[in-house]
Amino acid sequence: MVGPDVGGTGPVLAATVETPRAALVPEGTRVAAFFDVDNTIIRGASAFHLAVGLYRRDFFRKRDILVFAWQQARYRAFGEDREQIDEVRSRALAIMRGHSVAEVTAIAEDVYDEVLSLRIYPGTRALLDAHLAAGHAVWLVTATPVEIGELIARRLGTSGALGTIAEHDRGYYTGRLVGDLLHGEAKASAVRGLAEREGYDLALCHAYGDSTNDVPILSTVGNPCAINPDRRLRRHAAEAGWPVREFRGRRRQARRGANAASLAGLVWAGAVVVRAVRRRLTGR
Repeated sequence: MVGPDVGGTGPVLAATVETPRAALVPEGTRVAAFFDVDNTIIRGASAFHLAVGLYRRDFFRKRDILVFAWQQARYRAFGEDREQIDEVRSRALAIMRGHSVAEVTAIAEDVYDEVLSLRIYPGTRALLDAHLAAGHAVWLVTATPVEIGELIARRLGTSGALGTIAEHDRGYYTGRLVGDLLHGEAKASAVRGLAEREGYDLALCHAYGDSTNDVPILSTVGNPCAINPDRRLRRHAAEAGWPVREFRGRRRQARRGANAASLAGLVWAGAVVVRAVRRRLTGR
């Protein structure tokens, strides 16, 4: 179970994924590596690609896609706003209400095979593999739904995933969250809790992230590293003396593309909707 089933045994905040490679990690290891997902392991926003997959399977109405496109454009233009984040979260949760976890997980599997597997940075994958080969536990820590984090963790053969948890009752989403988004300081808190539970020594552990929002988790371990950092994280890493790894090729061009990835995708989805409506109205 990936999250609380209010008809079951209660919340599970860290989902463990047993894979053949993760099973090779020595029992009682004191060292773990924590990886952010979006733009650290996978180019772009994994949740956006899931949203497109859900839209193609009639989870979203055309109006929802257009509203999400507008909200994303507003975010890019004016920056992060807590009220806006809550609005987007509430709308997304309302859309998921009543759908089964099994259905969403099956769609996520398809999205991984069709899209996400092709967007993994080879450099980050090699780094992740090196940690596993060294006998370190490897965990993904992401603000995206824990189902997506679990799926990617399972496919990459890591120890498990921490993610945002949507409540479900008897296998169906209720439209509520357990706690809040796993974002910023919440990531660091989750990692500290996991380390205490599993016996990891955070002074020996590693963490990787791409955004200034990952500073709390990077500051929690003894071996932080910025991967494909945004401008503010790059500046912070330079001031803190943290190493930086760049896996995007031409940095400026890639960062511009990464920053625009979800907006461009949502605009594309909106354009598809507009064309579909136009064809319906014109009878073509």
